[in-house]
Amino acid sequence: MSDIFWPIIDIEYVDSYSWVIVPPRSGPSAPFEEWDDIRSWCLEQAEDLWSERELDPGHNGVEFVGETLSRCAEALCPPGSDHWLFLHLDHPTDVPLPVCAAIGPAREPRNPTLRALTEADDPNAVEPPVVKPFHSEHLGEGMTTFRYVTQKDSPHLLACVRYAWQVTEHEADVVVWTATEDVARIMHAAADLEELARSLAIFIP
Repeated sequence: MSDIFWPIIDIEYVDSYSWVIVPPRSGPSAPFEEWDDIRSWCLEQAEDLWSERELDPGHNGVEFVGETLSRCAEALCPPGSDHWLFLHLDHPTDVPLPVCAAIGPAREPRNPTLRALTEADDPNAVEPPVVKPFHSEHLGEGMTTFRYVTQKDSPHLLACVRYAWQVTEHEADVVVWTATEDVARIMHAAADLEELARSLAIFIP
């Protein structure tokens, strides 16, 4: 998505206890020009995870969690990317559940756009996706889907959740997505995921 598209994603409020928030690596939402030291930043986030939970990280707990966060950031939000990355963790040593959010210019009618962004008609789904309306105070009426898809290199199904909105006022489309083989994990995080989706808004810099 192009940097010349001026509306950006804003986060009105989300309980940061369960989330590590990785801002975009480029574009108008980036906290600084280049993330030259993303590893140090992730190490600081790891320290916060342990201290906020009042847990003892032991000898190498901070370094272990910091490296985990750094690998996620590099893999899912590499330099040049302009989407947000949210990593869900109940415990610092959990394998993070990654959730991404992006914004772009609205170019197509609302309903087909929402169905496309949420992959509501995904031909690769093992069964018809569960499609529901989803209301956000900040973004209005949107759509959410849940579906299972097969993977080429794994016998395990991938559980996928998506949210999407078209905000007419700003001529913008917003999409949130996550996927994991751990179905129990995505179910456990469902309430936090909905809270995150409802916390997103559009900011005009």
